[in-house]
Amino acid sequence: MTSQELQYFMDVLREVRSGEKSQFISTKQYIQHGKTSVYRHSVSVAYISYRLAKKWNWKIDERALLRGALLHDYFLYDWHEKIPERRLHGFYHPGRALKNADADFELGDVERDIIKNHMFPMTIYLPRHRETLLVSMVDKWISTIETFRRRGKKTTGKSEIGRRSRGNAKRNTNFTKTYEGTAS
Repeated sequence: MTSQELQYFMDVLREVRSGEKSQFISTKQYIQHGKTSVYRHSVSVAYISYRLAKKWNWKIDERALLRGALLHDYFLYDWHEKIPERRLHGFYHPGRALKNADADFELGDVERDIIKNHMFPMTIYLPRHRETLLVSMVDKWISTIETFRRRGKKTTGKSEIGRRSRGNAKRNTNFTKTYEGTAS
C-alpha cells in the first residue's frame, strides 16, 4: 500500500471516529470475537478490504467501501449479554447497525448495502455492490481468525496493521497511534 493510500485510509477512519454524532469510539468497549473489540474488528475489516481492492485493481467507491466496512458492526451493544433480544444477534445486528449508522452519519447507497448485507449468506439479503461482497468475505475471514486466536495470546492493543504497513517507522507509529485512538 502506498503512503497516499494509507493516508487516505487514515483520513476516512478519522472522519468516522470524529463525526459530529459518531459513537464509533464507543465500540472499543464491546467485544466482537474472542478478545477482539468491535472497534478493532471493524478497522481490520476496512483495512484488509481496502488493501485487497487496491491489489486487485477493482474499480470501486473507495470512501464508501471504507465507511461501510468501518460501520458494518455499528450495533452499539454487547451481543454476549444473555437477554432474549440478542439471541439471534448474527441475523439481526445488520439492521440494528444500519439504523444506528443512518442516525449518526449521512450514508450513501453503497454504504447502506455494505452494512445491511455484510452477513450474506447468513441473512437473506444479497449484496448489490462489489464493495459489499468484498466486505462480507473479509468480515468472515477476519472473524474466523479472531475467534480461533482467542485461545492463544491475548491481543495486546498494538496494531498488527501498523506493523505490517510498508514504509518508514514514523509513518507506522503515527498509524498505530491513530488506529488505537491516541491521536486526533
